[in-house]
Amino acid sequence: CARPAAFARAAGPPSRVRLGQCRLHRLRISALGWKFYDADDYHPLENKKKMEEGIPLNDEDRIPWLCTLHDILRREDTSRQDTVLACSALKKMYRRVLISGASAIKSNQPEQPGEHPALKILFVHLDGPMNIIAGRLEKRRGHFMPLKLLKSQFDTLEPPSAPEDFITVSLEKSLPEIVAEIESAILQGEALPV
Repeated sequence: CARPAAFARAAGPPSRVRLGQCRLHRLRISALGWKFYDADDYHPLENKKKMEEGIPLNDEDRIPWLCTLHDILRREDTSRQDTVLACSALKKMYRRVLISGASAIKSNQPEQPGEHPALKILFVHLDGPMNIIAGRLEKRRGHFMPLKLLKSQFDTLEPPSAPEDFITVSLEKSLPEIVAEIESAILQGEALPV
């Protein structure tokens, strides 16, 4: 079975469930030998300030951040390191940038010409109603994204669709069920081209 160079929790409003920050999830990732990155750690200070003030990010704010994340995934792929990236890439274009970097913006295609083919990424769309996500956000402390930005995230969301490589996992399941479903998809190479 083909395995992705990276698994990205990259579809859905940010922090729908912070699987990457969950101790259980980190232990499972570690047991698999995969590296973990939380995309929030790579937001520039300007983005964090904007969100703290309740101002939604726009494409111009997000694209350089996504290019940085692509570079991290590319580096790990080059060293043949399997990687988990917890990231809210709400739009199809954002997911293309994670796959192909800045060239995806210019060409509007997921393929990158030259020596760097597009990364193989399994996107996990964590899907759930706004009230469940809001409840989880309310419990989170010390994060720069306030609850009042959640609606703007839902307004921006473009759920993944074919031909993107993705699975959809319901947030109405328990955390262990969510983690097991994602892990199973990764290990089986589900939704990835062979």
